[in-house]
Amino acid sequence: MVEFIKHFFGKPSRYLIVLLLLILVFLAIFGPAVAPYNPLDVQLKQQKISPSVTHLLGTDHLGRDLLSRIMVATRVSLGAALSMLFVSVTTGTVLGLASGYAGGLIDEVIMRVTDIFLAFPALILAITIAAVIGPGLRNAILAISIAWWPWYARQVRGMTLSIKEEEYILAAHSIGVPVWRIGLFHIVPNLITPVVVQASLDMGAALIVASSLSFIGLGVQPPQPEWGAMISEARDHVFSAWWMGVFPGLAIFGAVYLFNALGEALNATLTRRVP
Repeated sequence: MVEFIKHFFGKPSRYLIVLLLLILVFLAIFGPAVAPYNPLDVQLKQQKISPSVTHLLGTDHLGRDLLSRIMVATRVSLGAALSMLFVSVTTGTVLGLASGYAGGLIDEVIMRVTDIFLAFPALILAITIAAVIGPGLRNAILAISIAWWPWYARQVRGMTLSIKEEEYILAAHSIGVPVWRIGLFHIVPNLITPVVVQASLDMGAALIVASSLSFIGLGVQPPQPEWGAMISEARDHVFSAWWMGVFPGLAIFGAVYLFNALGEALNATLTRRVP
């Protein structure tokens, strides 16, 4: 662990990345408590107030404080992306491990189903599923998870096929170690590192997809604040209140950049190479 931390913080810029990510996590947990205004409080007399000392990021077309809405939306946006990744990674890892380790008919069935899902672009498939099952945060998470798990199943299957041919796995078979024990204690630990790295790299993409569903009305529903939904609301006010769309867009951009930087740093650290 000490070696990992030393290598991870080998570049000074990573201190800033971690600090900003901690701020995001803090806002996701305590955002509603530290927000300066009620993000749902409509004040029609304060519509479209430009950024000022009173409202640092201005107000929207209903007079709601934009900074407060962005802070509260952090929990919703990051929570949706994390939930989607958790379901996708868990499902894909289990199916990929079963496919690669069992082989035969099980492998054939799982991989053919995986190929069917991979035949469609993930975003288009997620939009289609969300449109069928209906709008809402939970349905959006389910739709994205269904579209995303095949990528992890394919990756884990390939790694499992390689790992199970290693000499220590063959030796475990030869001395009669149960199949479940080999899979759980010998193969799974070797899958964790690449899967974690891939998940960290995918966090930014998951955030974009989740925001995209909200943007087109299939994700979070008004008046609950969410970054993609806030940009959607700003479309009709782009010339009269530019800040309504710019600041939520910057929030998405910043979060995606930070998670991509984290993924690259983890990849460099866990593979013991400096980018």
